[in-house]
Amino acid sequence: MNLVAPSTDGDFQYDFQFLTKKEYKQNDENHVWFVVGDILNLTEAVDVNDFLLENDISELGKEKFRYANKTLFKLYEVIHKNKSINFFLEKDESLDKVLNIFIRVNSGGTQLSYSDLLLSIATAQWKEKDAREEITSFVDEINSIGDGFNINKDFVLKNCLVLSGFKDIAFKVDNFNQENMLAIENKWDDITKAIKASVVLLDCLGYHRDTLTSNNALIPIATYLYKLGSPDNFSESSKYEADRQKIFKWLVMVLLKRTFGGQPDNVLRPIRDVINDSGDSFPFDEIIMKLKGSTKSISFDDDEIENLLFYQYGQAYTYSVLAFIYPSLDFRNKFHQDHIFPKKLFTAKRLEKRGIADDDIDFYLDNYNYLANIQLLEGVPNQEKSGTDFDVWIKEKYPNKEDRKAYMERNYIPDIDLSLENFKEFIQQREKLIVSAFKNLLE
Repeated sequence: MNLVAPSTDGDFQYDFQFLTKKEYKQNDENHVWFVVGDILNLTEAVDVNDFLLENDISELGKEKFRYANKTLFKLYEVIHKNKSINFFLEKDESLDKVLNIFIRVNSGGTQLSYSDLLLSIATAQWKEKDAREEITSFVDEINSIGDGFNINKDFVLKNCLVLSGFKDIAFKVDNFNQENMLAIENKWDDITKAIKASVVLLDCLGYHRDTLTSNNALIPIATYLYKLGSPDNFSESSKYEADRQKIFKWLVMVLLKRTFGGQPDNVLRPIRDVINDSGDSFPFDEIIMKLKGSTKSISFDDDEIENLLFYQYGQAYTYSVLAFIYPSLDFRNKFHQDHIFPKKLFTAKRLEKRGIADDDIDFYLDNYNYLANIQLLEGVPNQEKSGTDFDVWIKEKYPNKEDRKAYMERNYIPDIDLSLENFKEFIQQREKLIVSAFKNLLE
């Protein structure tokens, strides 16, 4: 491969493109192509004319020869006289390296991503379908599911490598060769069905673009559904309830452990192997054992569980922690992150007015936004609760003592004085309940 520059009507432009030596000798009515590197061999100005004659440019006619001569002289002067261009001769013909060079060179023009170039390769190699149109429209389709997701073309192409069963799943152009691309085209309908089914499932689990902290966590789920044939009713049927619970538990754990950060291939491959070797249920325990002791272990130690308490209201990871400790909720309903003790109460002026000791005000302001003061509440009750004092709201909402007790147990509310004046003890006791619940659910 060589970097070549076309001369076009008007001023000389550095419009770099990739052509082979055979291709650059071909020309049409509008362009005269030459390899930029060849200019380095022209040590004197007179060599420019010799170069044009040797490449039969004169056969194009006087006007085209004169224009080519003028353009090439400009390049000669830029390289040999002005010396305003830095260059490096790349001898490696790896297509991956060529594409990365192209992306860097082209960064000042229309932005093209690596996946854009891979799509161009795919489009050229698919026989029946238009790869660019298929993938682009599919991305739009799955991103519109539920409250919306943030899936891109890279993610879809990565799924294609994993679900097609290729040994090498690295996101590089060598893996998108003609043989692989034809295999992907043949499996395209099944691949997209599995990806869509996994996104629909996550929507039913309450996830969306703001709470799904790693799209790569979807790939093993899509792999498992692909193996099952992506049943249409997987996200709702009672037949798959146990599977959904295992997947949900696994998903929360890998998201909180950030398992797919860094080099995701190192964890995607072994998980795929476990899924392919498993029976007819999601292999939760087998995946845990496969990764045990590695840098991608999904096990939690006590410090990691304690650190979960530092997630705050509105953060993406906060939803995963809360969803994990509310396993009985039907997340197809809309749940809000709710401050148990209303946020509006926590200003220095209001706390002082309520008679909170000066020594405690800092604690109140530092802790009201953390996990221990947050619960998952359905939209309507959350709106009703608004800024009402918690001890007042809970008695009005649940006047029956047994109902109130059930609510407190369900939401890990300690059985203590629930007035604002006792907020400090409330936080300390609820942290203990959350940590204990998380540990029990892990087991």
